[in-house]
Amino acid sequence: MSMRRRDFLKILGGFTACSMFPLCTNAGEPNLLKNENRPGFYIRFYKPFKPVDTSKWRLKIGGLCEKPQSFDMAALKKLEKVTQVSRLKCVECWSAKAKWGGFRPETIFAVVKPKKEAEFLYLYSADDYYEYIPLKDLLNPRVMFSYEMNDRPLPDEHGAPLRLIIPFKYGYKNVKTIVKLEFVSKSGEGYWSKYGYSTDATIQRGEDYPLDIGKTMELKRIGEPDY
Repeated sequence: MSMRRRDFLKILGGFTACSMFPLCTNAGEPNLLKNENRPGFYIRFYKPFKPVDTSKWRLKIGGLCEKPQSFDMAALKKLEKVTQVSRLKCVECWSAKAKWGGFRPETIFAVVKPKKEAEFLYLYSADDYYEYIPLKDLLNPRVMFSYEMNDRPLPDEHGAPLRLIIPFKYGYKNVKTIVKLEFVSKSGEGYWSKYGYSTDATIQRGEDYPLDIGKTMELKRIGEPDY
């Protein structure tokens, strides 16, 4: 079931106390990635953490696949590159648009070859965040793994070195700072789903405040916003 806005705000209120996240006590430490209402595109993480060193970073892919392996950024950039302009929609009722560059999930799936019994992908991030997404959703032609934003390397604050862009799902499914992917046969409970968020996370009709437009808009259809 999708989450209504008033239900979300109740849950959000419960998270304002940093006691739920011990690492919030480090929010003042320099060089930590943390939430910020930056003009044009807000920054959201579930806890503060240090940026990833891209030169040492590797994307590990395993689980139910025939050719598990790890990739550095140079290897990922050899995959067929695609770009698209799409909007990230947050359950906080704001959204922001950018041009993304990277590769389609099916491109890397063709390399590691998921097994027939694999139906979901488990995504794990450098800050210990995690999610589960059906493979059928990842094969949608609007989904991509992105390492560029607005024709520049993806910034740390928006998920470098690699993030998922799935524009018909709310932002918490657009996993950032990815370090590991595992093919699994069954879904699990993503991090925010433990606290009442929709496990499906398809964007629903309702109000939105696009930061690039600067006024309230009405989402008239389910799925990816068309503005």
